[in-house]
Amino acid sequence: MLWNRRDFAKLGAIGLAARYTPIISAQTPAKKTGYAVVGLGRIASHFMPGARMTTNSQITGLVSGHPDKAQRLAAEYGIAKESIYNYENFDEIAKNPAIDAVYVALPNSMHAEYTIRAAKAGKHVLCEKPMATNVADAEAMIAACKAANVKLMIAYRCHYEPTHLKAVKIIRDGLLGNVQSIQSSFGFNIAPGEWRINKKLAGGGPLFDVGIYSLNACRYLTGEEPEHISAYASVIDHDGRFNDVEENVSWTMRFPSGVVASCNTTYGAQMDGFFRVYGSKGWLDVNPAFNYDGLRLTGNFSGTKIDEPSTAKDPSHFQAQAEHFSHCLQNGLEPKSPGEEGLRDMRHITEIYRSAGIKI
Repeated sequence: MLWNRRDFAKLGAIGLAARYTPIISAQTPAKKTGYAVVGLGRIASHFMPGARMTTNSQITGLVSGHPDKAQRLAAEYGIAKESIYNYENFDEIAKNPAIDAVYVALPNSMHAEYTIRAAKAGKHVLCEKPMATNVADAEAMIAACKAANVKLMIAYRCHYEPTHLKAVKIIRDGLLGNVQSIQSSFGFNIAPGEWRINKKLAGGGPLFDVGIYSLNACRYLTGEEPEHISAYASVIDHDGRFNDVEENVSWTMRFPSGVVASCNTTYGAQMDGFFRVYGSKGWLDVNPAFNYDGLRLTGNFSGTKIDEPSTAKDPSHFQAQAEHFSHCLQNGLEPKSPGEEGLRDMRHITEIYRSAGIKI
């Protein structure tokens, strides 16, 4: 059963490296891409200022079940009153020429519905990760966007972040030698009452929310898809928070090259979001890796030591992904993290849960 919004309110070497390199327009376009933000929660509060910082994007519509909040943000962003929608009249965006695309920032189980409705309204879609809560919904999202001839991009912000791009390049350039193994984790101690521990809204526990960063990173660091997955899940804190979803997931992935990745995610403890890659010529580490700012790349490989903290500040990740998607829309290009990228993660998440004995 999926909840509606009213319920809630109430890289092949060079070719693969290019896949993770954002394309940025060199000039300010004649018309900025207009986005309607669907859902005005925490993630939207990062995306909206990020889009405002771009040269080619702007916020031109809001979709919310909270009129007061929508009106306040409309005033802040200069959005016309007639471009404020709720979840019942959402489909009316089809008649609004100021809206070119939507940014879907709703709980996970609502991504499919609002992506498909946006596509039917003729609007392009930038959808937050995880793309959906099951493979069938992810496939339906891709099919709906193709049928409507609109583009679909999944908001994997790390694909457009310079520290991650440099880590990928170091590996592709062979400076680590033959990669042997990867370690990655991400987690936090979740508060009671969060929608993220409601399975109907979230689809699952920390794997859908923060564990997906480790899963996705291992894929773009290796440039491969895992051929074997083994996983375990557990609940340690029987305090009522984890009646619907798991608290911990640990999994290993073996890739065709022989690389083995070990990953952990939790809602029961503060767990650094990081990855470390070991190769025959040394190692590299990004820690933190998945925060909105403060990333740090360190390493010791091929006779070189590096320690490079990023000076970029939030919302630079969101700025980069909005800039990229808008550039693609304005120039008829395919985004670097399309719906198919989200679908691949959904298939791997399904296999992780299957191995751990959890039905999703």
